[in-house]
Amino acid sequence: MHQFQLRRADDVDAAIKAASAAQTAQQGADIRFLAGGTTLIDLMKLNVETPQQIIDINHLPLNKIEVSPDGVLKIGATVRNADLAHDERVARDYPVLSQALLSGASAQLRNMATTAGNLLQRTRCVYFRDEHMACNKRNPGSGCGAINGFNRTLAILGTSDQCIASNPSDMNVALMALDATIHIRGPKGERDVPIAEFFLLPGNTPNKETVMQPGELITHVTLPAPPKGSRSLYLKLRDRVSYEFALASAAVVMTVANGKIETAQFAMGGVGTRPWRNADAEKMLVGKAPDKEAFRAAAEAFLKDAKPQSQNGFKVELAKRCLVHTLDAAAKLA
Repeated sequence: MHQFQLRRADDVDAAIKAASAAQTAQQGADIRFLAGGTTLIDLMKLNVETPQQIIDINHLPLNKIEVSPDGVLKIGATVRNADLAHDERVARDYPVLSQALLSGASAQLRNMATTAGNLLQRTRCVYFRDEHMACNKRNPGSGCGAINGFNRTLAILGTSDQCIASNPSDMNVALMALDATIHIRGPKGERDVPIAEFFLLPGNTPNKETVMQPGELITHVTLPAPPKGSRSLYLKLRDRVSYEFALASAAVVMTVANGKIETAQFAMGGVGTRPWRNADAEKMLVGKAPDKEAFRAAAEAFLKDAKPQSQNGFKVELAKRCLVHTLDAAAKLA
């Protein structure tokens, strides 16, 4: 592990100023904010992340879960995954989010991992996590070892000839289906980014994973009030039951009335370079009876642009079955 400086910030403005000052003084030095550290510290041990300065933000007032008078849920950036998953309001109004969180990592990690950290979680591609392997995400221009190597667990949607790494988060899939908004503060002020615009496709710049700019800090995430009568569900398919990343997962939020689907929002994990959503597939279900024929047609549309690699072609059918099963189960919820 490389040497680094550790500082503590006691308010949001101080954290941003400290990051900006360090980047100016050290000519664009790599600065990281530290909360749970469940990904950052791992990657520092592997020399994948080598920040010159780390700013501890655990003392910032960003660890609350609140509901506004109009029903909007506000989740602080440093809220721990375990606290969010077990919050009564979340479990009642956004069960898909609670289920997604509880299916991720282990109980010990959920006690430390945070909301913002999960949003910024790096891929688990073995080539990214090994500094001796070719990886355009870690070292732009070095190549992508996964394309002609071990790619069984990697993405089939949103890939490029530069990168096929999959987004590893369960929480992000649920937030995508729930139309979350990411609230960011930085040296240039505040901005609110819909989650659909937060994650970037790899394209020719796989090292740029989100719209975050140097010195910016996620302060909180908001979720719109759940529609009356909404039903939501998360399903994760993986090689083993515990502490494993998804081969395919689905988050579904749906409303059904008079035997017809009124609204359908769904996202998938394990198959995309970012949490994947397809508006055209969702529209296909509106006004339809909630049956497997409709769900299978939507799943076919969802996966129509899939580009499997040498070892992960099975994910195409697996993802379709995962989505159909989750849609069907969600439609049958009381």
